[in-house]
Amino acid sequence: MKRDKSEMGNDLRAEYDLKSLRVRKLGSGRKSFGATTVRLEPDVAEMFPSADAVNEALRFLIRVMHDNQTLIPKPQANNSNAADG
Repeated sequence: MKRDKSEMGNDLRAEYDLKSLRVRKLGSGRKSFGATTVRLEPDVAEMFPSADAVNEALRFLIRVMHDNQTLIPKPQANNSNAADG
């Protein structure tokens, strides 16, 4: 049987200040500590047995992209001013 709030005494000591505590939210408004949740499509998710496998694949892709950036020439900025001519 549940007790009413009026029946429940305040057992907290006066020195316990709980006003500064933040309430954890549930659902989409909830913040993760050091983690970002990403939803994978089912066909992609079936290729990865764990979060570690996803992270390993993404780190590999990042390394490949980083290594190949030196091979791809950057577009030259057009410094000529059309109004000069």
